[in-house]
Amino acid sequence: MQQANRPGGESFGTVAIIETFAGRPALAPQEPEGITEREREVLTLIARGLTSREMASEMVISVAAVKAYVGRLLTKLDAGDRVQLVILAYDAGPVSPSR
Repeated sequence: MQQANRPGGESFGTVAIIETFAGRPALAPQEPEGITEREREVLTLIARGLTSREMASEMVISVAAVKAYVGRLLTKLDAGDRVQLVILAYDAGPVSPSR
């Protein structure tokens, strides 16, 4: 597979894109707006990879209640699935790779 180049010979493949963005300062995390403290807790647990059953156990609520919170988060944050919620949690700040 051949590497595409810009005029002047500069590469704009994946490596070049990563190098470009890696050198930029990180944006300040923005907490998701319009979610409750309990929804923030669910978002954090989703980002940690917990299942609905595990979240219910940790939060001492029913699995149905967890699913209701997840549904509200999907709607409020305009996310299509749990994966997008995880991305939002990492981008927004409630979760970081070290926590």
